[in-house]
Amino acid sequence: MPGQGPTQERARREHRRVALGTLVGTTIEWYDFFIYANAAALVLTPMFFEPFVASYGELAGRLVSFATVGVSFIFRPLGAVVAGHFGDKLGRKAMLVLTLLLMGASTTLIGLVPGYAAIGVWAPVLLILLRVLQGFSAGGEWGGAALMAVEHAPANRRGRYGGFPQIGVPVGMLIATAVLSVVTATTTEQQFLDWGWRVPFLLSVVLIVVGMVIRLGIAESPVFSGEGERERVRLPLVQMFRFNGKQVVQGTLTFAANNAAGYMVTGGYVLSYTTSVLGMERSTILNLVTLTSAAWVVTTMSAAVLSDRIGRTAVYKIGFLTLLVWVFPMFWLVDTEDPVLLAVALLVFSVGIGFTYGPQAAMLAEMFPAQVRYSGAGLSYAFGAVLGGAFAPMIATWLQAAFGSSMAVSGYLFALAAIGLVATFTIKDRTGGPLGADALDIPGAAELSAAARR
Repeated sequence: MPGQGPTQERARREHRRVALGTLVGTTIEWYDFFIYANAAALVLTPMFFEPFVASYGELAGRLVSFATVGVSFIFRPLGAVVAGHFGDKLGRKAMLVLTLLLMGASTTLIGLVPGYAAIGVWAPVLLILLRVLQGFSAGGEWGGAALMAVEHAPANRRGRYGGFPQIGVPVGMLIATAVLSVVTATTTEQQFLDWGWRVPFLLSVVLIVVGMVIRLGIAESPVFSGEGERERVRLPLVQMFRFNGKQVVQGTLTFAANNAAGYMVTGGYVLSYTTSVLGMERSTILNLVTLTSAAWVVTTMSAAVLSDRIGRTAVYKIGFLTLLVWVFPMFWLVDTEDPVLLAVALLVFSVGIGFTYGPQAAMLAEMFPAQVRYSGAGLSYAFGAVLGGAFAPMIATWLQAAFGSSMAVSGYLFALAAIGLVATFTIKDRTGGPLGADALDIPGAAELSAAARR
C-alpha cells in the first residue's frame, strides 16, 4: 500500500527512541542506586556509623551499613503504588520524568551530607531519609520504563525492546563501579575517605540533565493513549488486587530469587566479603565487578531476545537452573582468593542472573490487563525487591559470620532460586499475545473492561 514504507520507518524510529529513552533513564536511576550500594561496602561505615563500630565492632558497622541499603527497598512498594496509580490513570511518561528527578536529587544530596564527626547523629538520619527517597523513586521507575518499552514494541519483538530497560540496571552498575574505580585509583586512601567517595554522587547532576532531555522527547505509550483512553478504571490498585493477586505473587517470587542473586554483586556483598573478610585489593575487586556488570549486560539482552523465540518462561527456567547448579561452585572459587578464578565465578553467575532478568519486562507486561498493568507490574517488581534484594547483602554477611563459611550464603541463594523456579512453572506464558484492552485471555481483563464501561 502507498505510504506503508514511510509509516513503518517512522514506527521503527519511534521504537528506537523509546528504547533509548528507557535505557538511558533506567541506567541513570540505577547508577544512582548502585553508587550507594558500593559506597556502603567501602566507606559509609566509618563515615556515618562510627559509634556502632566503636561499641560493637567492625562487623556490626558493616551490618548497619548494609541495612541502610535494605531500608530503601521497604519504600519501593509505596513508590510502585503511587506511580502505578497515576501511571494507570494519567500516563506512563509523566511518572518516568518525576521518578528520574526524584532519584537524581536525592543522590546528589547524599554526596553533600556531612559525616558523623561533623554533625553527629543527624548524619545517619539524613542519609537514611535520602535513601528512603531513592527507594520510593526506584519503586516507581521500573514499571513505567518497562511498559513504555514493551507497549511500544511490535508483538514479536517485545522481549528485545523490553530488554532495554532491563540492561539499564547492569549498565548503571557498570558505570557506577567504573567511576568508583577511577576515583579510587586517582586518590589516596585518606583523600577517598575525606571527599573522593562523594564525587560519583555529585556527578549524578550531569546524568540527570541528559536523561531528562531524552525522556521528555518520547511519545506516550500507544496502549495507554489509544484504546486505554476509554478503558481506564477508577481505582487501578484495588481492581488489580481483586482480579490479579495471583499474578502479583508469581511475579514477586520470580523476581525475589533473581534480585537476591543479583545483589550479591550489585548490592556490594561480594565487594565487602572479598575486601573485608578475605583481604583482597579493593581496586582489583572493583575491576572484576565492572567486568561482571559488562557480562550481565550481554546475558540480559541475549535472554530478552531469546525469549521472543522460545518463550519467556523457558528462558527463566534456563536461568534458574543455572543459578541452582552454580551457587555452590561460585563461592568455592571466590574463597580461593585467586582473581582469575573469582572472575570465572562471577562471569558464569552473570548468566543465571541475566536469564532470570532479561525477559522480565515483557513477561510481567503480558501477565496483567492494560488497565492495571503499571500497578501490577510495578508492585510485582517492588515486592520481589523487598523479599529478595532488600536485605540480601546483610543476610549474607550475617550468615557468613555466623557459620564461618560462605557455603551458608550459597544455601540461602539455592533456596531462593528453587522457589523462583517453582513459581515460573505456574506462570501462563503469553509470549507475543495482545496487550490492549481487548486481550481478554489475560486474567481479570474481561471484568476490568466491564467495570470501566459502567
